[in-house]
Amino acid sequence: MTISIITATRNSGKTVKDTFESVLAQSYDDYEYIVVDGASEDNTLDIVRAYEPRFNGRMKWISEPDDGIYHAMNKGISMATGDVIGILNSDDFYSSTDILATVAREIADVDAVYGDIHYVLPNDLSKPVRVYSSKSFSRWMMRFGFMPAHPSFYCWRRIYDDFGLYDQSFEVASDFEFLLRAIFLHNISTRYLPIDFVTMRKGGASTSGFSSHKRILKDHLRAYKKNGVSSSIFHEAFRYFYKFCEVNLFRLRQKLRKSGR
Repeated sequence: MTISIITATRNSGKTVKDTFESVLAQSYDDYEYIVVDGASEDNTLDIVRAYEPRFNGRMKWISEPDDGIYHAMNKGISMATGDVIGILNSDDFYSSTDILATVAREIADVDAVYGDIHYVLPNDLSKPVRVYSSKSFSRWMMRFGFMPAHPSFYCWRRIYDDFGLYDQSFEVASDFEFLLRAIFLHNISTRYLPIDFVTMRKGGASTSGFSSHKRILKDHLRAYKKNGVSSSIFHEAFRYFYKFCEVNLFRLRQKLRKSGR
């Protein structure tokens, strides 16, 4: 089983080495690694070229202007030849060396798998500041804006062939719209894996404060309308309340751990 990993880059010179190293460290080596660069103007391409030989023919890459991250993801999916496809962002990295091996083992009898991720501060990669667990996710919760952690989502390529790629008209939540289509509308079979897939730096397009949450809400409401899903801003409000409680509970646990309680 070949797994296609897609990384979209755009001026990612400060972070992409960690991404590449985490792929190279994987114990499972039946993968292809696709890097789709949006005509970077920093040293990203120098890093790509330097790392390419270390992948022993398993890396392929392009660099050209694009229309944003979802366009880049779609180009990567179109280039993919693997059986299973996953996305690894250029400022993220795998949390352990057995992620791909676990995916290959667990996805055999389902359409997709997903798990957990955690966030860190850009200047302190060892300190979790928030955990995004998909453990409690259920299909019905998508009407309230919940979804499994997208960076942990791996599916057979036929899912994209059958149900389409990412809708590039969405500003920041095309991943939600795609998962709404695949999981909620078409009810693909999924399996939650209780492992930490990815370490994410805070500050990306979907984690950068009030303005990003406003854009996410706008995109979610569009996604419901596009797909004929009954929901509303009031349903979405529950998700924000839940996330508020989740974040503060995590902070409390961190404080208690530090105090030795």
